[in-house]
Parts: sequence; C-alpha cells; structure tokens
Amino acid sequence: MFSNKIMPMKKAFKYRIYPTKKQTTKLEETFELCRELHNAAIEERTQAYESIGKSINYNAQQNQLPDIKKVRTEYKQIHSQVLQNVLDRVDKAFQAFFDRVKAGKKPGHPRFKSRDRYKSITFPQSGFEIVNGKVVLSKIGHIKMLLHRPIEGTIKTCTIKRMPTSKWFVIFTCDVLPKRLPVGRSTIEAAHLQGAE
Repeated sequence: MFSNKIMPMKKAFKYRIYPTKKQTTKLEETFELCRELHNAAIEERTQAYESIGKSINYNAQQNQLPDIKKVRTEYKQIHSQVLQNVLDRVDKAFQAFFDRVKAGKKPGHPRFKSRDRYKSITFPQSGFEIVNGKVVLSKIGHIKMLLHRPIEGTIKTCTIKRMPTSKWFVIFTCDVLPKRLPVGRSTIEAAHLQGAE
C-alpha cells in the first residue's frame, strides 16, 4: 500500500551577506584554516593508502581534531561542526573516488585545494541562527543579510560561500513539504500553477 505521508524535499535559499571588515578577516582566516585541514586530511589518507593499502576513515580523522586544537590553537576559534564538515567532505570525495575505481571509470583522485578553489564552509547542524534579519555565526558574529524572500521549511544546514568577486553569500538548505496538487487538476496543470506563484 502507498503511504499518504508527504515527505519533505530539499530546497536551497541563497542570500547576499555583508560582513564588516573585521568579520571578513575572520571569515578569510576560517576559510584558510579549513583549507589547510582539507589538504592535510587528503595527504594523510593518500600516504596511508600508498604505505599500507588502506584508507583512513572519517572517524579516525575526526578523532584527531582535539589533538590538532592543542597544537594549533587557532583551530579552537572555529566551530567544531564546521571542522567536522571539512573532514566529511574529504570522506565523501574518497568514497566517490573508490566507487569510480571499482566501476572501472576514470577515478579522478581527490585534489588539494588552492586558496582560490576553496569557496565555502558549512555549519551542518548548529552554530548558526537568524536574528533580526541577520545571520549569526558562532565564533564570527552577527552579519547583515539581504533577506529578499522568506525562508521556507526547516533549516538543516548553513553554508557560507565566497565568490571570486569578493562577494559573500549564505545558503540555507531546508526541508520543505511539497505543495499538495489541487483536487481535480492534472499533474502538469498543477505544476504549471505552482511554478507561476
């Protein structure tokens, strides 16, 4: 039997943000430290695979974060889940790499990132909120945001993106319930009506 329960779908809401000079400096520092962590994680996994034929997993690298913060205290100034997300991205990149190898496709080994190629950081669950039209980021502060349309559904993640033009954006990924089809109308008609709203 089919369930009548409507499942939420993912929808992204992107807004321009305007960090102050101090916040911009903090964001730039955060991006650079996350890029260093990303590259170090790739190097560690690559060396482990070349030496023992096995790849280090996400949990092993995530468990090293407390020790990294003791040696590199500047990492304490970054929300823990942002750092975990960096390692999660690396893990997904290696999973995709090994899947391509198994499938006999051109593998495309995960790459080190230059400053220009490291374009975003993500707060996957917490460390962010919206207060009085501003996005509040843990360790960074209240940043002015151009909320040009309302956010729908339940916010699940918050991504800060840096553009080559030096503009900054925030992207909220939300769980949104799809609109029910109008009774008596075809699927195509209903889709057309919803798209026109």
